[in-house]
Amino acid sequence: MGNADIRRLDREIERTVKKLEAVRRGEWWPLTSRERLSMTRALAGGARSVHKGRSTTGAENRMDSVGSAAETRLNAELMALHGERQRLITEAARAKAAKKSSRWF
Repeated sequence: MGNADIRRLDREIERTVKKLEAVRRGEWWPLTSRERLSMTRALAGGARSVHKGRSTTGAENRMDSVGSAAETRLNAELMALHGERQRLITEAARAKAAKKSSRWF
């Protein structure tokens, strides 16, 4: 439970940050399958509305809400990863301090 775990968490944090930035740019690759399905349905509904000559406001709102939900999910994941990283760092520091204080010389 040392540096290897912290490095693993750092890589995971970097991946999550990249996913979050991609979602903010409107890319679909970081979305879950359920979120992609919702986006596709909203897109199809918007295309149908355009074809019938109606407003696409409802479809746009659905797509925006799915995007913001994905952004919220990734933010929560990022906060959890940061919390876990901080816990590991604190634990490693305590172990190091305990090891130093247990020396008799």
